Formats: sequence, structure tokens, C-alpha cells
Amino acid sequence: MAKVLFTHSYFLRFDPKQWKQQQPFAPLGTITAAALLRENGYDVSLHDSMFCIGPDDIIPVIAKEKPKYLVIYDDGFNYLTKMCLTNMRAAAYRLVEIGKQYGCQVILSSSDSTDHFEQYIGKGADFVILGEAEITLKEVLDNIEQGKTDLGTIPGMAINDAGIAKKTAPRANMQDLDTLPMAAWDLVDLKAYRKMWMDRYGYFSINMATTRGCPFKCNWCAKPIYGNRYNSRSPQQVVSELAYLKKQIGFDHVWFCDDIFGLKPGWVREFGRLVKEAGLKFNFKIQARADILLKEHVLEDLAAAGCDTIWMGVESGSQKILDAMDKGITLEQVYQATAKIKSLGMHPAFFLQLGYLGETREDIAATMKMLSDLMPEDIGVSVAYPLPGTGFYEKVKNDLSGKANWTDSDDLAMMFRNTYQPRYYKSLHRFVHKNFRKKQAFKAIRDILTFKGMPSSKLIYKAMSAAWYIPAEAMASIGLKWSGR
Repeated sequence: MAKVLFTHSYFLRFDPKQWKQQQPFAPLGTITAAALLRENGYDVSLHDSMFCIGPDDIIPVIAKEKPKYLVIYDDGFNYLTKMCLTNMRAAAYRLVEIGKQYGCQVILSSSDSTDHFEQYIGKGADFVILGEAEITLKEVLDNIEQGKTDLGTIPGMAINDAGIAKKTAPRANMQDLDTLPMAAWDLVDLKAYRKMWMDRYGYFSINMATTRGCPFKCNWCAKPIYGNRYNSRSPQQVVSELAYLKKQIGFDHVWFCDDIFGLKPGWVREFGRLVKEAGLKFNFKIQARADILLKEHVLEDLAAAGCDTIWMGVESGSQKILDAMDKGITLEQVYQATAKIKSLGMHPAFFLQLGYLGETREDIAATMKMLSDLMPEDIGVSVAYPLPGTGFYEKVKNDLSGKANWTDSDDLAMMFRNTYQPRYYKSLHRFVHKNFRKKQAFKAIRDILTFKGMPSSKLIYKAMSAAWYIPAEAMASIGLKWSGR
């Protein structure tokens, strides 16, 4: 069968913030699609861009392998790909150009190409797959290999017709995820991933997806690949894959990169039972909602299964802003879920979003109060970011005549007209981080003073960080006051 070279447009070095963190995760969506094609007889290989210098690194690979098809397939499970960062878009354009120079048929699948398929077709791509891609990709290649020239009946894509993008009918999303083969992990140099994790953190974390989609309707959340649905793999299949990876490469920790983990009733309990039965030992972190976590037995089952960190999309400490976002949670639920997570020995972590429409200094103060009250283990702070296909985007799109995407994840530019000037939100982002870390350091000092026995090295490090964060927060506070004038 024909030779298919897979690659992706996510380069860790292209995102200074992520490169500094040194937390690489394998391109899970890419190797899942590769596994399906291989299962159906195609000769597949992977050029993993994760540690590459730039897109031109693929040139010697493509020159040597001479693939018929170049598939640029970005990971729909990676929140950074959903953000459509412009440095990733530029890399994808360059990969398209290289593929065409070497005579390949070029096929793309990503959040950005789904949202902007005309632009990618204009750059020379032969096909852009819209939404969930595995089945569409297989059908496209099967039809070409069978000599068929009219591919317009294949749903779920855009076709390059003499430089014009022609969109076919939409494709329904998959219902039974267990019909997909296990991801082609053997195509990835997992030793390189392991080395970076071990050198920086002393343990090795892998990524795993157990579901696709999210049924909730936060009006700022884009879902170009999997949409407003929720389908789950069986816990049996997930544990089987984890057992394989434990044997092949070993790992200490798993990031379950689902938008919402364990929403299906009874799933987490069965998963935990199977993990124990298989003799697997690892910790894991998830993403979840406060209201779901408060359902009966959910947090107890997560703790029993080995969960150590739960990231909640808290977004704001102002109920007014949560309601404006159509978030569907209450601050009371956030407080209750956080307390229960801690009581079960797990760590709560908060995603926060600054600068949503209508947010005032009073709302920001409410968010700061919530952080002081609850003191999560960690926070991830972003600035409101309008993505195509969302209600939020529709509200602000007329203000996006200039910049519409961030260059990288640390760009933080406010791209629409809001309550305060753009510079204020960048300063606010820095201040919230520094203020929170200072309070964490003070808490660590109190814990050491009241601790009976030898404190952990992690606790000591946090306490010592006060020497940095006290002046850093003071400088950030000055910058915030200046930017708010």
C-alpha cells in the first residue's frame, strides 16, 4: 500500500512558555489516526515535530521516504492546538509548501484548518478534514488508491478544486470509540519524552484520552473537532493500553487530557477496579467541573483510582461573570468541591480566565478573594480569547479587525475592546500569579512551623520561594497600578 508520512505543526520550541516548562506530551491524535491507517494496510511513519527546530527539519525525512501522502495532523486533545496560535499556523503553511514541493498529496486535520479551511486550501493543501478525522482520512486515501477522482461524496472535508475550497457534507461523529485501534505509540521516540521529564521533574508523565467532546455549553469554549457531545472509551480498553505502555516504556504519571474525565456514571469506579486488578501503580491528573465532582461517590472513586490532581475550570470568583459565560456552575459548588478534594488527599487546581466581557475591578477582587479563601495547589491563568464558532466570538468579532490569534500561549494580548486597556490585563495576569505564589509561600512557612517532624523538600522549597515572590509581587503591583491609569 501507499506510503503515508504523518507529522504535526506543534513545535515545543515555538512556545517559550511551554519550552520553559519542559512537559512534552506525545501527539496522541496523530498516532491514533496513524494506527487506523496501518491497521488497514497503509505503510505509515511519523515525523514528530515536538523537539524539532522548525518545519524544515522534515525535508531530509520526506526526501528519503518519498511518501505519496503527507498528513499534517494536529492533536485535538491539546488545548494549545485549539487556540490556533499563529506560529503553529505558519509552521503548518510551511509543511504544506514542503509537501507539495516533494510531490505529495497534502492532507490537513486541526482545529485551525477546520475553522479556516479556505486559507489552507489557498496555501496548496489538497484536502482539509473538518472535525473528527480518522474515518474521513481513511476514506479519502482508499478512494484515491482505488483510482476514484470524484471525492465530493465523502463527508467531512474541504477539497482543493483548482485553488477553490469546496466543502462536502458534514460527517457524524463516531459513537463507539473502542472501534479505533490503540494509538501507534511505537512510532514515537518515547525515550526522548522520558528524558526531558526525568531531567526536569524526576518522573515521567504520559497523556491519555478516554473520551471525546463536552456536552456543556460555556459560550467561550470552541469545539471544532469533537463538538457538543460526549463519547467514552471503555475502561477495559483504556487500562489495556496503560498496561501495554507500562510494560513497553514505563511511566509514573498520566495526564488524562479529556475535557471532562469520568462523566459517565460508574466509569471511574470500574476503571479503578481494573487498574488495581492489573497491578498498575501510577498517579494521574484530570480536568473536571465542580458540579460533576460533587455527585455521589465521584471524588471518592477518583481518590481510590489514584488521582492526585484535579484541574477545575473555575474561571472567575464572580457569579456574575460565571453566569455571563454560561458556565453552569456556582461559586458554592467550587468551594464545596475544593474542600472535599482536599479532605480526600487530592490537590485542587484552578483554571482562571481574566478579562471576560463586562468584568470589573470588583469582579477581579472577587476572584482574588476566592483564591485566598481556597488556596488551590496550582492555577492556570489566561486572558479571554475569542475562538471562531463560539458565542463569545460572535459578540466581539467586529473588534477583531487586527490581531485575531495569539502568537504563542504567553502572548496574552487582549484582542477586543474591553473594560480596561489591553496593557492592564497583561499586568493583571502577572500580578495574580505573583500574589498567589507569595501566599503559597507564606502558607508553606506556616505549615513548617506547625509541622511535627521533618517537612518535605517540596514544602521547604515553597517556603523559601517567599524571598523571590515578596519583591516580585510588589513590582507586579506597581506595574498593575501604572497600567490601570
